[in-house]
Amino acid sequence: MNKRYRVTLTPDERLDLEQLLAKGKAAARKLTRARILLKADASPAGPAWTDDQIHLALDVGLATIARVRQGFVEQGLPATLTPRPRYRHRARKLDGDQEAHLIALACSQPPPGRKRWTLRLLTDSLVELGQVAKVSPETVRQTLKKTS
Repeated sequence: MNKRYRVTLTPDERLDLEQLLAKGKAAARKLTRARILLKADASPAGPAWTDDQIHLALDVGLATIARVRQGFVEQGLPATLTPRPRYRHRARKLDGDQEAHLIALACSQPPPGRKRWTLRLLTDSLVELGQVAKVSPETVRQTLKKTS
């Protein structure tokens, strides 16, 4: 069974959340989390709704409610309302030298019997020439789009 985290807002936190909702000028996720916290508030000023009541009233998943409760108890109000930063740094598939070879290949004459280069042909040619061990046509497309 999941742990149940008890949300107890201070009067200042409650006031901040109510003002945030009154303005209505914030991200939808932030406003929804504020509503969840206000409904889950177990202090004397709060309604202390159960997760099922919040789920029905706000049309939010039970897992979301549990995560918001847990985040508030473990990290506090500001961390709960602001989303975690998402860093998706991916290593480049082709370095500068390989990109230069790809561009030179794309600008050259297509193979005999072909009218023009296709992404698949460029991909296969890069592998045959030993520039890369393997590369997807999507990488070739993005590289050509970036440089044209």
